[in-house]
Amino acid sequence: MNRIGLVGEGLSKRYEDRYVVDGVSLQLSPGRITALLGPNGCGKSTLLRLLACLEKPDRGSLLLDGRVLIPPYEGSRQAPSPWPHVTLVFQQLFLWPHLSLKENIRLPLMRVYPETWKEQLHEVIEVFGLCEFVGRFPNEASLGQRQRAALARAWALKPRYLLLDEVTSSLDIEQVGFLKDQLKLLKERGVGILLVTHFLGFAHDIADDVIFLWSGKVFESGSIDLLLHPETAEFKRFLRLMDTAPRNHGTSLQH
Repeated sequence: MNRIGLVGEGLSKRYEDRYVVDGVSLQLSPGRITALLGPNGCGKSTLLRLLACLEKPDRGSLLLDGRVLIPPYEGSRQAPSPWPHVTLVFQQLFLWPHLSLKENIRLPLMRVYPETWKEQLHEVIEVFGLCEFVGRFPNEASLGQRQRAALARAWALKPRYLLLDEVTSSLDIEQVGFLKDQLKLLKERGVGILLVTHFLGFAHDIADDVIFLWSGKVFESGSIDLLLHPETAEFKRFLRLMDTAPRNHGTSLQH
């Protein structure tokens, strides 16, 4: 593998007696969007946490643009944090409830960009159209508004690699279209994006590459054309099941 990118090799994570992630190798390249697909419970969210160094793998290595993050570990010592160069937006969002949406965005900005945070805060509020509700606390905002604020917070940190865990799940059709535009803008700026989604149409429209995870293993990976021409029986079955799911935000590929 080319070492330029966020590169995981043989990543494995076990809980009790079961490997949730089992020998996964992947590369997230600058300026490319990769869709990570698979059924519930196949290890997608755990893999994102390993890539962000929020969890320690049992085996494997992780490199960030040639810099080794994992290994080595010495005892229980944590890996060096790749944040904000690698930023993860969780499905659960994890906004601080006692802070307004604006303060949720401002706090990490002040830490990373102490000299320019005011200008960047103003920019991200404008770009993401948050003006009308950015002063609300999370419990006063809709789920879609909270999700947009979480994305804005990540965007403002100017990550090299952005990991998104089901960020379309609470957005309406208009907001999903807005998200597509923002992801394309990040791609043009050279950000590498790994996107977990169940919406196949969205993945097909936005992604360059696809990885299919099944029982913690990579069963298929390659260009986004794999969505139309899967090779393994597992991927074909998954796509059939998703294609008959209720239509939402472009779930169907409309073969």
